Amino acid sequence: MQQCNNRTIEQLNPTSPVGLRGAGNKTIGHFIVIDGSDGAGKKTQSDLLITRLKKDGHKIAAYDFPVYDSFFGKMIGRYLNGEFGQADEVDPYLVSVLYAGDRWQASQEIKNDLDAGKVVIANRYIQSNMAYQTAKFKTKAEKDKYLKWLSELEFQIYQIPKPDLVIYLYVPFRISQALVDKKAKRSYTNLVRDIHEKDADFLSRVEKSYLMLAEKYPEWRKIDCVENGQIMLIDEIAKKVYSLVKKELK
Repeated sequence: MQQCNNRTIEQLNPTSPVGLRGAGNKTIGHFIVIDGSDGAGKKTQSDLLITRLKKDGHKIAAYDFPVYDSFFGKMIGRYLNGEFGQADEVDPYLVSVLYAGDRWQASQEIKNDLDAGKVVIANRYIQSNMAYQTAKFKTKAEKDKYLKWLSELEFQIYQIPKPDLVIYLYVPFRISQALVDKKAKRSYTNLVRDIHEKDADFLSRVEKSYLMLAEKYPEWRKIDCVENGQIMLIDEIAKKVYSLVKKELK
């Protein structure tokens, strides 16, 4: 066992889904990630969850990834703008170093928030990286090799905090595509769609990756955001999100 800023860490096999997790300290907070399909409303649901938890009396720390004005985030923005090629043309290992570096820059602050007993809410985290980059591999062996490498990079080399709960907002690809164009202007691009969003074949593979990951890792919980071919009301999805979080915080 090793101590890092009073937060207990287990050095685990990088293939383990557990990663870094606090143990045995009542002051340790909870780390919750909201992730999901493009256009699924991750930011909206994160904000609604934060408002609800504050009303319940919880101390909250909120994060959004990538942080596009950070050292690494600026390079991520260039990648998403297509400066280095289209999605499938850019090596997933190299791209992952940028995303991991972006999270590493925020990791000490997240650890401090957790040590202070706060509920940390992140809009996207390593899970997005896992889904988007595994979509570039064709075989299960290649995907597993990459996930093992990424886990080692993030949780052992960079020692970023591991989420306690990952809520995956699932909107089928055919519906999420229509929602992407309704997004507000992003700071990292003037394009309506970045290199991920404009590649329908790539996004279809990303969806399959997300569903695979939701089955693979025990801390993931999938919320189906569509009923009878229609996306659910925002408040209905918010109730499902809050229900999962409430169980985690007990």
